[in-house]
Amino acid sequence: MLIALIARDKPGALETRLANRDAHLAYVRETGVVEQAGPFLGDDGQMCGSLLILSVDSMDDAETWAANDPYAKAELFESVTLSPWKRVLGP
Repeated sequence: MLIALIARDKPGALETRLANRDAHLAYVRETGVVEQAGPFLGDDGQMCGSLLILSVDSMDDAETWAANDPYAKAELFESVTLSPWKRVLGP
């Protein structure tokens, strides 16, 4: 199943994001469940959140993945939403 993970950073947390970005990207590569991903950008052009499409067997798997993300462990996010998602266009 596909799950959209939408996360919004805490205000003023860019340094936390940057300090944990390499670990987050390594986790994305190592786990192999992320189909698409990228940061949201604020009006200033700086990263301020994340959108990831996870391909997992269950919502429990998505919740476990999200909880183990280095960004989550660094308490970067103000909010995280996990929603089942259906691809209509794209690869």
